Amino acid sequence: MKSVAALSLYFLACTARALDTDDLLDRVDTALSVAAFQDEVRLRLSGTIDLEGYHFQQPAPGLIDSNIDNLFNPRLTLFLDAQIGPKVYAFVQSRLDRGFDPSDHGAKVRLDEYALRFTPWKDGRFTLQVGKFATVVGNWVPRHLPWENPFINAPLVYENVTAVSDKVAPRSAGYFVYRFQGEKYEFNPVIWGPSYASGVSVSGRLGMFDYAGEMKNASLSSRPESWSVTAIGFEHPCFAARLGFRPNQAWNFGVSMADGVYLRPEAEPTLPPGRDIGDYRELVLGQDASFAWHHLQLWAEVYEARFEIPRVGDADTLAYYFEAKYKFTPQLFGAVRWNQQIFGSVDDGRKGSLRWGQDLGRIDAAIGYRFTSHTQLKLQYSFQHETTGPRDDNHLLAVQFTVRF
Repeated sequence: MKSVAALSLYFLACTARALDTDDLLDRVDTALSVAAFQDEVRLRLSGTIDLEGYHFQQPAPGLIDSNIDNLFNPRLTLFLDAQIGPKVYAFVQSRLDRGFDPSDHGAKVRLDEYALRFTPWKDGRFTLQVGKFATVVGNWVPRHLPWENPFINAPLVYENVTAVSDKVAPRSAGYFVYRFQGEKYEFNPVIWGPSYASGVSVSGRLGMFDYAGEMKNASLSSRPESWSVTAIGFEHPCFAARLGFRPNQAWNFGVSMADGVYLRPEAEPTLPPGRDIGDYRELVLGQDASFAWHHLQLWAEVYEARFEIPRVGDADTLAYYFEAKYKFTPQLFGAVRWNQQIFGSVDDGRKGSLRWGQDLGRIDAAIGYRFTSHTQLKLQYSFQHETTGPRDDNHLLAVQFTVRF
């Protein structure tokens, strides 16, 4: 906790320097934009520098991969946007960090997103996109990057690791439930963050309705190592879609669906005889809503998910969150989020049943301040409580300082 407090003071000291360099960052922003061929081709390089500090109890919550209680997690993210005429757009996102999720590993460079987008009509009724990009499901993904997300972490459904493994099939229902005590990163959440899997999507808006559909190479629960088409091909594609309804400027409602194979190829030898990974799927149904009025913004998502588990059967879970953000001033905002995930039971093969996960509740509270149009500081506290089982608690303190250029 002391290290997080010290890190917060360090970030505050840095903001004084950030105020002095705000004009410099404006000039850098202009210098990183290029136009050619009478503005028919426009390129823009931008990015963020994120300095994050975490203090938590072991085992580390969510997708944090660390055996130490205090974690410093820096990250450099670069974005390249290219507009070619009025109809073609391309983008690339790359990162230098310690891993897709916060960890104590060494630094490495990674290409997270790249896509080509074609929009033949000006009214946006249809867009075709090909590449590696975030899922169309839900309403959190469009605001998951640090500058738009009022919190430092993701909602529970996007980061709570379950007993489902995409690498090894369980030997029995008991093994499925109790082996979860092992290495956390052998297992998967319902949705792994923004799910940057590879594939193709179509989207558009027709009056008060908007739609999006995608075919990807990996399911929503798939780990980042599966998202590249060179790692997992299209032998078992995942399909997902969202239908949205905007009755006015304040409200936005949506329904999402996804169906895909969640097991990786290395799980094939562990399956029952005569079965392959295509026989076991992840099915997701989601509902989302958002509301904006003056300084207040509200979001909510509910997901019902089913994993078809070898030798076990259907494993069902329900997860949801409610989130509110309020702007006290043009620079100061606060946010609160309530998350919960509930697990069903599976047949143990002896006329009994086993709960395949411990129900969880988590409250997240954050406050943020934008010193300039290029610098932002966020502080967050989270309390997670198991409502069944051993009822283990976990407290998390986090701080994030972002420089945008």
